[in-house]
Amino acid sequence: MESTAVDPAGPAGALADDAPPSAGPVANLAACVVTTGVGVAGVVGATALGLGTPAQPGAGLWPLAISVAMVVLSLAQLLVGRRGGDGEKFSRYSWLSLAGLATLLGLVALLPVIGFEIPALLLSLVWMRFLGGESWRSAVLYSVLVVGVLYGVFVGALGTNVPHLL
Repeated sequence: MESTAVDPAGPAGALADDAPPSAGPVANLAACVVTTGVGVAGVVGATALGLGTPAQPGAGLWPLAISVAMVVLSLAQLLVGRRGGDGEKFSRYSWLSLAGLATLLGLVALLPVIGFEIPALLLSLVWMRFLGGESWRSAVLYSVLVVGVLYGVFVGALGTNVPHLL
C-alpha cells in the first residue's frame, strides 16, 4: 500500500507561496487615507449636485450613497483591517489599473465627440488585448460582442439616448 503525504497547509499554503510580497502597514494606512479622501471628495461633489428627496431623487443621491459607503469602509479598514492580511506591494502589474482608468477617461472624453460605438469598441479592445492578454482574434470578437450587447441593452431594451457618430 502506497502512502501519500498530505500538505497540512492545503491549497492556502500553495497559494501563499505564489503570493506577491506584502505592502506593509504604512502602505495599508496610506491606502485607507487616500480612499477616505476620495470618498469625502465624493460626498462634497454629490451634495453640490443636489440630493433631492426620496420621492424625487437628485443627481447627487446615488453618488452620495456610494461615497458614504466608501468612507465608512475605508475607516473600518483603517480601524479593524490591521488584524487581517497585508495588501500586495505595487509591482509593474499595478500600473495596469492606472492604464485601465486612463482609457476609461478617454472613453468619457470621446463619447460626446464621436459617439458611443467607436470609443466603446476601442476601450474594450484595449482592455481585452493589452490589459487582459487575449489574442487579437479573441479581443476583436469579444469587443464587437460586448459593444453589441451594451448597445442592445441600453439603446434597444432600455431606450437610453446615447451619443452617436452618425
